[in-house]
Amino acid sequence: MALSQVGLERLNTATTKKIGTSKNIVINGACFIAQRGSSSTSAGYQTVDRFKTNYSGVDNNPTQVQGSLSSSDTGPYEAGFRKTFKITNGNQSSGAGAGDQISMSYLIEDQDLATSGWNYLSTTNYVTLSFWFKSSVAQTFYVILESKDGTSRQYSFAITPTGADTWTKVTHTIPGNTGLQFSNDNGEGIEIYFGIFYGTNLTTSGHTLNTWKTTSSSDQAPDMTSTWFTTNNATFEITGVQLEVGSVATDFEFKSFAEDLTLCQRYFQRFESAGDSHMLGAAGDGTTTC
Repeated sequence: MALSQVGLERLNTATTKKIGTSKNIVINGACFIAQRGSSSTSAGYQTVDRFKTNYSGVDNNPTQVQGSLSSSDTGPYEAGFRKTFKITNGNQSSGAGAGDQISMSYLIEDQDLATSGWNYLSTTNYVTLSFWFKSSVAQTFYVILESKDGTSRQYSFAITPTGADTWTKVTHTIPGNTGLQFSNDNGEGIEIYFGIFYGTNLTTSGHTLNTWKTTSSSDQAPDMTSTWFTTNNATFEITGVQLEVGSVATDFEFKSFAEDLTLCQRYFQRFESAGDSHMLGAAGDGTTTC
């Protein structure tokens, strides 16, 4: 007797292979760990471990911080989250240029995808991305998954907050694709971009969402509204980022502070007594997975 769709989804979830003892492929998804500091106006990895900001063409650098949640943050606070990764926009006095962009991103190692249990070559096998986000400007943003191994491919989808300064839970299921490739090593696998603004040099009006395509630097998302980018001190923040194998989003997998810290220290470790920073582990820092 054929299984129902619900039955197939439960079977897919029940037989998911975990990364070690974790179902969440994302490290520090609750944004608890911020070894480098709590605030920075520089790009790259500067505050919340494993997450970075990317920007170009700006008049005034945005500020990235490890944000804090309180009981007024309806949604994620009740779910147990206390920290966020947050960007505050600078003063973009010259407006939204065609080459301007601001985004957040998280980079996953090849081997964490290759051994996850996701049959990524199958169009009927899935991973599910879930997270909370809040923006001070109510407009549509885009999330882009970009594979790095072999021939690079991109998958994009839209996210829209339920209102300005309102936390919104996002859950999106992503199929495999015959063009994906992930080696069993510590190379770059998939980078998840939270696209806050992309200028028209990076977007097209005819962009197709919710499907894998060959990566194009000039067609990363649909043409975007520039309101957030041109609003001084506009904010955008995320927390509870989870990527898991299967077509059903499950509750966020909280780890202890010590466990998250240990996982982050594979990439970067700060020795507080000396005030020095050191790179540890084969994966390295900077341009590789961090």
